[in-house]
Amino acid sequence: MFDRVTFNPKIMAGRACLRGMRITVAHVVNMVANGMTAKDILDEYPDLQPEDIQQALQYAAFMTRDETYPLSAAH
Repeated sequence: MFDRVTFNPKIMAGRACLRGMRITVAHVVNMVANGMTAKDILDEYPDLQPEDIQQALQYAAFMTRDETYPLSAAH
C-alpha cells in the first residue's frame, strides 16, 4: 500500500522515511503544511520524486484517519 514509505532502525531512528532516504514523511508533511508546493519541495530535495510527496501525504492521512467507535454500555 505504501511502497515508498520505509522504516529502518538505522535511518532516522526508525521513523517513517521515503525510499530509505533521510527524509521523513513528517518533514515532507510539515513542508506542505507550511505552504511549500510540490515544486518547491522537489527543488529543495532533488532526490525526491512527485510520487514520494503524494505518498507521504497519503500515509499521513492514513495514520490520522478518523475512526468511530460505538460507546460501550458502561458510559
